Amino acid sequence: AVLTLLGAALLVVPVITMRHYQALGRAETEHERSSYLATHDLLTALPNRFLFTDRFEQAFQRWQRDGNSFALLLLDLDHFKDVNDRYGHDVGDQVLIGCSKRMAGQLRACDTVARHGGDEFVILLGNILNIEDAKSVGEKILAAFVEPIETAAGPVQLSCSIGISVCPNHGESLDILRKSSDRAMY
Repeated sequence: AVLTLLGAALLVVPVITMRHYQALGRAETEHERSSYLATHDLLTALPNRFLFTDRFEQAFQRWQRDGNSFALLLLDLDHFKDVNDRYGHDVGDQVLIGCSKRMAGQLRACDTVARHGGDEFVILLGNILNIEDAKSVGEKILAAFVEPIETAAGPVQLSCSIGISVCPNHGESLDILRKSSDRAMY
């Protein structure tokens, strides 16, 4: 009987151990997924406001430490409501995804584009020398919107408006720089 119990234990312990390690693997994957969802926009996969604020704080600290200026660009898609009204929200979502890819394609690795809400995006340009650098990036982004965006409903032509502010010229806080960019956009 003792030998039977020992034999059964030799079979059961490895099975339980494997199940334990599988559960740990699933928990780790779920934790990574939760962390990603907490910091990224679900639709566009861009950083959300929370992650953007963190990146802003890092840029601000670099400016305080090294004097490296940075710019904040506020971008609003022109007449996006018309796209949703005419084609529906599914096509509107495809347009937002296409726009986010185009913007990200115009930026350096040290820059960040985030979905601010609805059809509004905010871009952080790290380490710029002057406002002309930021204007140059803004022009590249505007040029990226010349080509229509392919959707299930066919190509959709869209334009955008951009406002630019530079730290420290236009402010030293995220809120002030965002308001300054908003004024510049209009």
